[in-house]
This record gives sequence, structure tokens and C-alpha cells, in this order.
Amino acid sequence: MSNVREFNTVPEGNPQVESPLAWSYRQHPVPGAGSQRAGVTLREKALLGHLVLRGGAIVLDEAVRQVLDMNLPAKPNALVFDDSGERSIQWLSPDEWLLIVPGGEECTLEHALREALGDAHFSIVNASGGQTVLSLSGENAREVLMKSISYDVHPSAFPVGKGVTTVFAKASVVLRRPSEAEWELVVRRSFADYCYRWLLDASSEYGVDLQQ
Repeated sequence: MSNVREFNTVPEGNPQVESPLAWSYRQHPVPGAGSQRAGVTLREKALLGHLVLRGGAIVLDEAVRQVLDMNLPAKPNALVFDDSGERSIQWLSPDEWLLIVPGGEECTLEHALREALGDAHFSIVNASGGQTVLSLSGENAREVLMKSISYDVHPSAFPVGKGVTTVFAKASVVLRRPSEAEWELVVRRSFADYCYRWLLDASSEYGVDLQQ
């Protein structure tokens, strides 16, 4: 802890903030919105807290359990939520996990995890400003993903509680399935507009409802 300089990325004074898709909503509204039954619902889960954890599974699991009362996913590509459904942990690689929490919690959580981990060998990176989450639901959501991703999204290959890093169109994303009715795309800020416009185009034949 003595060699780590923490930086709270949330400024004081409640300044106005915009999500990675704020510009996109203004520049690229949904074409023909409300003119047909929407088979796809698109929503940005904006301004959440994203922490990337790396280190030994046993040490990290103990710290996460102590701070969040959650366990790290025990299986590759697994996704778990807390009882409220507001906090999730996803297995990314053998020593890497993505922790997503409500916006504003990430800095306090990072400090608490560092305190719990002490002198263990680990890394915590606050990626909150560099990522956003796009939620895709509706009866045609899976068809849109089948157009856009090479990974098999059939329920037998991609059940609820699974998450993978894959390629969406020409962007790298983390695809997650938190429930039967919903899919999530964790995308980098720099690719957010590209993915958003791709989804609008891929969903146009089914009708798309944009929820802000």
C-alpha cells in the first residue's frame, strides 16, 4: 500500500457528466422510432464502476469475500452477481476478473480491496472512464448478435451466467448473458459509438427501441 498512489476519479461539486454514448444519441437517433413493433431494445448502462482485478485466485477471493460478501467465479467464462443484482464479477482469464459496481462505489471499493489484500501480489485497475455497458434485449436480440459475433450464442453454448471476450463486428468486446431476456456488451469508450451505430443498423429489420 505504501508504494501505491490512489487517485479518486470522481470530482467534487457534482459536475455535469456525459456517458460515452451521449454524443451518439444526439447525432444518430433511432430511425423510424415508434413506427413499428420493436423486436430489439437497446439501452446503455452508463457510468458504472469498472475494476479489473489481477492476481492469485485464492488471495483475491478472500479479499472480495471480505469486502463485498461475494466469491470470485470458480469456472472459466463465468459471471456472478450479488443478491441485489447490482454488482457483478466476471472471469476474464486465469488470473483476471472484471468487477462492475454502481457508479461512485469504485474508488472506495478499490481502497478497501487494497487494504484487505495488504502485501499480496496483485493489480487493481480502475477502468470506469474507459468502458461502458450496452444492454440488448427483446425477442430478436439473439438474431442481432448472430449477425455481429462469430461466437456461438445458442442457449446450449451460451447459457445464463456466461461471459466471454470476443469480436463484435470489428471491435473487441466482452459479451455477457446476465439473464434469459438480456445480453450485455462491455465495450471500450472509443468503440462505443461504432458499436451503437452497428446495433442500430443490425436491429433495423426487427424494429429497435432505444431506452435512455
